[in-house]
Amino acid sequence: MLNRRVLRAKVLQAVYAYVESGEENVEVGVKYLLESIDKLYELFIWQLSFLVETKRFAERRIDENKHKHIPTPEDLNPNMRYVNNRVLLAIEDNKEFRKKETALKINWADDQDIVRKYYNMMRSAPEYLAYMDNEKDSFSNDKAFLISMVENYFPDFEVLQDYYGEKSIFFVDDYHFVTSMLQKFLSDIKRDFGIDSHLPAIYRTERNEVNEDKEFVKDLFRQTIKNSDEYGRLIGKNISNWEKERVCVMDMIILKMALAEMLCFHEIPVKVSINEYIELSKYFSTPKSKIFINGILDRLMNQLNEENKIVKKGLGLLDK
Repeated sequence: MLNRRVLRAKVLQAVYAYVESGEENVEVGVKYLLESIDKLYELFIWQLSFLVETKRFAERRIDENKHKHIPTPEDLNPNMRYVNNRVLLAIEDNKEFRKKETALKINWADDQDIVRKYYNMMRSAPEYLAYMDNEKDSFSNDKAFLISMVENYFPDFEVLQDYYGEKSIFFVDDYHFVTSMLQKFLSDIKRDFGIDSHLPAIYRTERNEVNEDKEFVKDLFRQTIKNSDEYGRLIGKNISNWEKERVCVMDMIILKMALAEMLCFHEIPVKVSINEYIELSKYFSTPKSKIFINGILDRLMNQLNEENKIVKKGLGLLDK
């Protein structure tokens, strides 16, 4: 479920935490890394649950309105489009989701104010008005509406972010990652998703009894820490004294992780690694880091290629 960019980001966060803490036991860092990834998935389940809870809230509101002392025609004949959203119904009924929701003890009973704020915001959104009035009632429309709400309103819904921040320190940094995961899940969900369907696993499907992505994050973390001093010297030889003074801790970690991939992960093309770490620098470092990191990695790639230290295996990887 998690793409490699998100996994690299989690390793980057874990390496930074390890360096800043002064910890010397690498396996303690690995344990923290895996825990942070597990928490990322937990937050994904929380967000699915929140979406489902907004549907439940709408159902309760409709029922309350029907039992007013003097209900209006709209109260008696409400628009049921949202509460009958096929995607939300399928998620709510899914056995695996309900099992995970129970295991995490997710319960919104005491936090209805947050649900109400989102519900009221949603009802005033143009996307909602268009969705509820659309003559076409279909699974694709149900899905498209949820995606638009997550994409346009979840990133800046600070009340929910603050709520999660109180639940776990991990949730603070992971909120925007999980928003992207939620969008992807909703985009990928099929019409036949039902009670017995499986939710996407956090790591790539195992092959030959080896969980590729889980091994990737552990190895990337270990190789970055193990070779930190060597990589630091190699980077130092490729930057000027002026540049050394402006290298922040995060930039140095990004460069070391990129080197670890170039030298230790023989099935990942060098250019893929470089592009991925340039992208991470945009999110985690300074505005000028992208250009700086791009230049240094180009120099390092050329030097290591000349010294025949980069070895890649597999189809399409021989041309470095």
